[in-house]
Amino acid sequence: MSSTYKTKVNKKFEFEFTEEDIYKIDIVTNSDSNYHLIQNNTSYHTEILRSDFNSRNYEVKINNNTYQIEVANQLDLKIAAMGFSIGGSKQVHAIKAPMPGLLLDIQVTIGQEVKEDDPLLILEAMKMENNILSPRDGVIKSIAANTGDAVDKGQLLIEFE
Repeated sequence: MSSTYKTKVNKKFEFEFTEEDIYKIDIVTNSDSNYHLIQNNTSYHTEILRSDFNSRNYEVKINNNTYQIEVANQLDLKIAAMGFSIGGSKQVHAIKAPMPGLLLDIQVTIGQEVKEDDPLLILEAMKMENNILSPRDGVIKSIAANTGDAVDKGQLLIEFE
């Protein structure tokens, strides 16, 4: 079975094609970003002006016309169908203890603004110190435990606004 892709050109026109369709195109590479292709007896001179592989966004010049192209593969389409988005902001509203342990240090205060991956607290479990980092940017709304507290797995520790 061939993979299916959906493209959106200039945020207006949508096209669907398969890997098999791609292999049918007669294409010659002129350089790293320049190509010549023939499809349905029509010649196209193409140049990739900008590419962002992670977000699958491209700016392509075809016969002196420039196009903005977004490409979605099968995984992207399934994720979108479930109502999620790739690269969307994380919606974590609370930090809970990942395991039972002793809360050694709380490194934030209520009202403090934190960035993703900032240290929030240190939890000792099984004689190991575990640094709990912020999963997103945000503001600390409340702290539900104190330094020195023994906490259970799943116990609320910190809430975000």
